[in-house]
Formats: sequence, structure tokens, C-alpha cells
Amino acid sequence: MAGRVEGKVAFITGAARGQGRSHAVRLAQEGADIIAVDIAESLPGMDRYYHGATEEDLAETVRQVEALDRRIVASKADVRDFDELKAALDEGVAQLGHVDIVSANAGVFAFGDKTQDVSDEEWDLVNDINSKGVWHTAKAAIPHLIEQGTGGSIILTSSTAGLKGTPNVAAYTASKHAVVGIMRTLALELAPYSIRVNSVHPTGVATDMILNEATFRLFMPDREHPTQEEAAEVFATTNALPIPWVEPIDISNAVLFLASDESRYVTGLELKVDAGYTIK
Repeated sequence: MAGRVEGKVAFITGAARGQGRSHAVRLAQEGADIIAVDIAESLPGMDRYYHGATEEDLAETVRQVEALDRRIVASKADVRDFDELKAALDEGVAQLGHVDIVSANAGVFAFGDKTQDVSDEEWDLVNDINSKGVWHTAKAAIPHLIEQGTGGSIILTSSTAGLKGTPNVAAYTASKHAVVGIMRTLALELAPYSIRVNSVHPTGVATDMILNEATFRLFMPDREHPTQEEAAEVFATTNALPIPWVEPIDISNAVLFLASDESRYVTGLELKVDAGYTIK
């Protein structure tokens, strides 16, 4: 069924690559125009895990959306900076007319240290992006959604780490649990306006955040340079289904469902796309 979000505008954070780009393209395939933001740079302290997206990555998202004959307004913005984020959204709304779908997708993944060994700087960085950034995204969009009076759908990206404990991943796990609290609260606050709020909870996803040597070593600490093929065997043992990780499109299809009228009475839901990770 084509055109499931025809005529709608989606605001997506972390849109330069990975899940964010996939969400932008999938929603555009189904008729949405896009307001895309990304910090589009590597963050101090995160390079020991993986490199951040670039302005070229964000430009590629623009190219792929425009190739679908959809409009896109893309901005370089940091979800930690509310004024910067709000300005990017407001400019997108000014150009595209409205906003109907919000995908608070931007996030970072830090790991490997025991909880007592995590630095204050890393804790603040992860939580400022993964939880405060989600709050900022909703905070910027909600006034538009309420003023429009046409309802809407807010989709917050959490994680399986937002539903169960994850050893040696304390800051990330805390931040993703916080996303669930934000979701549940907003679902109640915004229901009178017919604005639905839900969260998605992926297992490992085949993006740069996961497919890197540092993440592989988290699961294979005895190997100095584990390969992706070796890591896949270990990752597969964490899921109930016999796969090591899901693809970005799998999360995008869940986001599309929550964005569309097919889920018109779905709110307050923690939608797992986890290959059974959380039931093991």
C-alpha cells in the first residue's frame, strides 16, 4: 500500500546516516517530506568507539530523498542545543508548511567500562544526547503539533537497553531507560490533542554504531582485532531468532507503522524490533 504518509512532514534527528537516513528514505518512499537534522561531526571522546557522521553523509540523505521526488530541508544541528534544534525545525516548518511526524532518533553508544569506572564526562555526553536530546526534540515539535490541531505521531528511539540491564553499558542503558519515561509521560500529556507517542526498541542494528571493531571487542574481549564474521557468531547468540543483528530498514518499517494512520489508536507502546533479544 503506497502513500501511507502521503502529504505529511517528518522531522528526523540523526538523519545523516544509519537508522536516521533509513527512516527519512522510507518515509519519503511513502509520500512524506522531510526535515532532517544531524550534528554531522565526530564528538570528542567518541572516536575511541566509532566516527561520527559527516556533512557529506547528510548531503547523501538529501540526495536520496530528493531522488524520490520528495522535498527535504536539512540542517546541521546539535540536539543538545535546544535553540539550534528549534531553529532548524522552525525553518523546516516555514518551508514545508507543517510537521506531523517526529522521529527522535539521534543517539550515541558508549560502552566497555564497569559502571563505577565511567567518567562524568562520558556519562554527561551520552545522557545529554540520548535523553536530553530526545526531550529537546519533543519540546521543539510539540508546540507546532498542538497549534496545528491535526494530531500527530512522535516516535522516540530507545533500545533493548531501554528495557533490560546491559553490563558494561551503564550510561547508554540509563539514557535509553529515560527515553521510555519520556515516552510514557508524553503519551499521557498529549493524548487529548490526538498526538500519539511511542518508542521503538531495536536489538543491534547493522550501522556504523555497531559494525566496528570497538563494539565487536565488547562481545569478544579476548580478541584484539575481531572481524565482523567472528562477531556475527557471538551477536547471534544474544537474539532468539538466528540472526546477529537487524537492518536499518527493519526499524524504519516500524517507524513507518507508528507514523501512519494504521496505528491511529496506538500510543504509549514500547515496540520491540529485537529478534527476541529481550525474551532470552
